[in-house]
Amino acid sequence: GGSSGIGAATALELARCGARVILATRDAVRGEAAASRIRTETGNEEVRFMHLDLASLRSVRAFASTFLHQEPHLHLLINNAGVSAGGTTEDGFSLPFQVNHLGHFLLTQLLLERLRSCAPSRVVIVASSAHCAGRLHLKSLGRPPPGLFSTFQGYCDSKLANVLHARELATREQGTQVTCYAVHPGFVNTALFRHAPLWLKPLLLPLAWLLFLDASEGAQVVLDCATQDGLEPLSGRYFTDCGPRQPWPAGRDDRLARALWEGSERLVGL
Repeated sequence: GGSSGIGAATALELARCGARVILATRDAVRGEAAASRIRTETGNEEVRFMHLDLASLRSVRAFASTFLHQEPHLHLLINNAGVSAGGTTEDGFSLPFQVNHLGHFLLTQLLLERLRSCAPSRVVIVASSAHCAGRLHLKSLGRPPPGLFSTFQGYCDSKLANVLHARELATREQGTQVTCYAVHPGFVNTALFRHAPLWLKPLLLPLAWLLFLDASEGAQVVLDCATQDGLEPLSGRYFTDCGPRQPWPAGRDDRLARALWEGSERLVGL
């Protein structure tokens, strides 16, 4: 998710610090353009585009295979891509649940051994305060939720999954020097709102321009969790721009986090 919005702003700052950055993006034209723009702006030639479509588990596996073949090092994985649209994927799952959670879950698992071998390393998962409205029903995990507000509920469910993913990953990686953080970047004016219902856009878009953060401001908490020294004891925690915060009660449910992990493994075929 590095071609626009928070992802592009995060990639720009990491490149400015001298990192080798791989932009994993589904749109090749936009991905190549973003990589070129960042190289020009920072003078860092170590910025590359690689194709990744999180709405396709086949694409996730292909990306991981290519990455592991070409890149010997991985110290930082930022799971940033997100959609708020409804619909289903080629794998038969809810689009927001797969793009926002399942695709990232599979990607993280496929790259985990490389993260371990390059430790200390970090995984940063871009979540949202929308997890407060998330409801995960394990028997129907991955299916679009029913009801009039199915798309909104599906987005909130995926954000709760992000928070719980970070929590359980941190638990499972204790002692490996791989740490993980879920972040709420704030209310940021990004392309995420292109999926808003037509009737809502006349209200939402002016509000976004007037009151919401820009992408560089939203990227700051992501960058903090990616680069700040001394965060290791806070692995698994949920961060906002004010630092570590308690997520809503469902985001602190260790039993649900473990069940989500096991259910996600089953859905992606691990």
